[in-house]
Amino acid sequence: MFVLVTGGSASGKSAFAENAAVSFGGERTYIATMKITDGESKRRAERHRAIRADKGFTSVERYTDVKNLGVRGTVILECLSNLLANEMFSSEGASARGADAADEVTAGLKSLKERCDNAVIVTNEIFSDGIEYEEETKRYMRALGRVNVRAAEMADAVYEVVCGVPLRIKEVNYACI
Repeated sequence: MFVLVTGGSASGKSAFAENAAVSFGGERTYIATMKITDGESKRRAERHRAIRADKGFTSVERYTDVKNLGVRGTVILECLSNLLANEMFSSEGASARGADAADEVTAGLKSLKERCDNAVIVTNEIFSDGIEYEEETKRYMRALGRVNVRAAEMADAVYEVVCGVPLRIKEVNYACI
């Protein structure tokens, strides 16, 4: 099962993704893509670790190159927006190597889909605020849009979480979620 979960900031998408992964059973790995760069990101990471502490996840920090990550079982990747930013803007990322960051992230998703029993992929809905951004931010947003579309095409199920309520956008007929 390959599930894409999207939603705005603090929408409840992480809790939904974790519950979905737990429902699949088996070995569970949480792939953390957010680099800890300041006190706020450290507090967020600690809060997320505490929330999933009793859910049986092994945590792996992976900021780039997900396609070469040797995980199996059920995985959560959180989140695509951080992974893409790392691939686009960090010195270790795809763009620094002359590769297309969106293609690199998509290749990582395909790899997870092929090798894992289940994958729950979390992404952010950042496209509804109506604010005009500088060109570099717009370039990132276009790339994230491409990655999200590709992930949704691969997915067996897509959910948008709004105010803690998961809304099914796409789903094959599985009774496990």
